[in-house]
Amino acid sequence: MKAQALRDTSTMGYMAAKKHLEINPDHSIMETLRQKADNDKNDKSVKDLVMLLFETSLLSSGFSLEDPTVHGSRIYRMIKLGLGIEDDEAPAESMEEANEEMPPLENDDEDASRMEEVD
Repeated sequence: MKAQALRDTSTMGYMAAKKHLEINPDHSIMETLRQKADNDKNDKSVKDLVMLLFETSLLSSGFSLEDPTVHGSRIYRMIKLGLGIEDDEAPAESMEEANEEMPPLENDDEDASRMEEVD
C-alpha cells in the first residue's frame, strides 16, 4: 500500500519523524546540571543524568532506544547514587544461596496439574 501511494520506497525517508530536542536553559534542572558540569567536567553522574534526560525525552516522544539495557543500567546507577549505595559493595548473599533458603510454594503441585488440564 505504501509503495502504491508513494511509488518509490526511497521517499519513505521524508515521512520519517525527525527528532528535535528543545532545551529550556532557564529550567532549574538544566541550570543545576550546567553548574555541576562546570565544577567537574569528568563527573560520570552528570553525564549519566544528561543521557537519562535525553533518552527519557526520546521515550516520552514515542521513539525507541537503540539499547534499552544501557538506559536501564543508567537508571540503576542513579538509584544507587541517590540511596548512597557504593558500586563496590557486594550483596550479603548470592542469588543461589537466597534461592536455597526460599521455602517451597504452597500448592505448587496442584497448580501444575491444573495448568496441564487447561492445555
